[in-house]
Amino acid sequence: MSSAMLYVLVAAGLFGIGVYGLIIAGHLLRKLFAINIMGNAIFVLMVAASAPLDGRPDAVPQALVLTGIVIAVSATAFALALMVQLYRVTGQASLEQDPDGDD
Repeated sequence: MSSAMLYVLVAAGLFGIGVYGLIIAGHLLRKLFAINIMGNAIFVLMVAASAPLDGRPDAVPQALVLTGIVIAVSATAFALALMVQLYRVTGQASLEQDPDGDD
């Protein structure tokens, strides 16, 4: 098994874990972690796709991954700020309905 195939399998596994977490999780923080795991799977796949064929690595996909990581960190910080504000306003940080019926 080549290292590129290993990266692809790892990326597929990470993406599957992220989709599972996104579907199952009710809490917004867990959903945010699942989305981050899915994004990291895409980054791993992009790095695997930029593997050198002739001995020289391609710098463009690596730069795109680095830019994507920076954007993902800032989007995660923004989502966390929104989640904190949602918790302050509603008193809960999940998308499920309150079992008491107090909307």
